[in-house]
Amino acid sequence: MKKLVLSVLSALTGAAVGAGIVGKASKDRLEVVRTYRDKHLALYLMMNEWVRVKQEGKNLASYFEKNGIQKIAIYGMSYAGETLVNELKGTSVTVSYGIDKNASEMYSGVQTVSVDEDLEEVDAIVVTAITYYAEIEEKLSEKVDCPVISLEDILCEV
Repeated sequence: MKKLVLSVLSALTGAAVGAGIVGKASKDRLEVVRTYRDKHLALYLMMNEWVRVKQEGKNLASYFEKNGIQKIAIYGMSYAGETLVNELKGTSVTVSYGIDKNASEMYSGVQTVSVDEDLEEVDAIVVTAITYYAEIEEKLSEKVDCPVISLEDILCEV
């Protein structure tokens, strides 16, 4: 009888520990999903604002021209970064290079470097990775002497 009780208790303990491990893994996975959800919602809202700006006949080059910015770098060379490069083609604003943590894997219309490399001097760096802006701005400000501007802020000011 003792063996049966010990076997049952062992099985229940194993099941409880297993459920706890699965529960923690599920909780961790849920947190990753929430982070991506929030990031993509912020990106969607920013891109939607960009469309509204375009529909009003405005362009982002006017922001840079108004602020005396002629030469920029773009941090975050995914969708928003590539769209900004295309938006500024044929304007008085030059995109000197892109910066991305995955620089070695990026194929872009501009040279892309890692934030850990030496950064060429520009008039401003525009950050398209808006959900991580504070951390990126802090890191870049330690390396450069130019303004670090969120693309989201530019869209609000155009």
